[in-house]
Amino acid sequence: MATTTDHPPDATEFSGIPCSEECLLRPGHTNCGGCGMSVGLTMLGRALERANQRCTLAIPACCGIVTAGAYPTTSYGVPTVATTFAASPAFASGIAGVRDLNDEEGQVICWAGDGGTYDIGIATLSAAAERNEDILYICYDNEIYGNTGGQRSSATPASARTTTTPGGKTEEKKDMMAIMAAHRVPYAATLSIAHTEDFDRKLDTALGLHGTRFLLLHAPCPTGWKSEPGESVELVRQAVSSGLFALYEVWSGTEYRINVEPRWTDMKEYFTRQRRFDTAEIDLASTLTACRARFDRLALLAREFPYREVKASK
Repeated sequence: MATTTDHPPDATEFSGIPCSEECLLRPGHTNCGGCGMSVGLTMLGRALERANQRCTLAIPACCGIVTAGAYPTTSYGVPTVATTFAASPAFASGIAGVRDLNDEEGQVICWAGDGGTYDIGIATLSAAAERNEDILYICYDNEIYGNTGGQRSSATPASARTTTTPGGKTEEKKDMMAIMAAHRVPYAATLSIAHTEDFDRKLDTALGLHGTRFLLLHAPCPTGWKSEPGESVELVRQAVSSGLFALYEVWSGTEYRINVEPRWTDMKEYFTRQRRFDTAEIDLASTLTACRARFDRLALLAREFPYREVKASK
């Protein structure tokens, strides 16, 4: 027997699936096994739940927007805007502006890959950062154009083989953190899915600030990296331990803090676990020297310009 209600049913009543940050990435999505981006989305949802904050996602062309699935269903539990490849920060700026005009609450979050951050979207990201738009920008860096067949990007490390660099990339990886620090954004930090407490603390910090905040997530892609899905977390742990990926924070482009000191473990295993690298072609000694030089520069900045936490007055 049909029944009537005093109000029209909402979307959650139709689906039976809650629409909330608690399940930002719903079960049943089609992302690849071992995807670092998926882990990052899950941790972002938990951070929003801890902070009791809502969000709107702005996602350009990338694996992240394919995650949503085919209309009329979606794997995202929050409002999500599919933007053009180059313009997710511009879209997010507009969404944030309307939010503020309506005196509403909630985060506006760009979730973009390295292609839409390092390359195609860098102009609009730079413009939003220069204006200090009140958005949180998270780049999941899987070091390739993963959604279109695995082409090289400027985030691809040297020697990595991609569909457009079958002999190995000859150029070094772009330093996106240094670029964002040069914009003097209020907060920038690197993230590791193998260091969950550090990851959570940085998300909590970013969610507690205003202005343009930039987070760079090292996100393994088993499909593009030609690695085993079950080894994704361990690969990131090895990248940090060997000095290939530094964990640090920058405030307003002027104050630095290193979060994890490298143990300078043998980086050969990191490369051999990914068939995108030909270890016979990698000069491990030169790579280690370059990593130490980059970290020494970072350590000098952290010593000379350390982060000084401002404690609230009683």
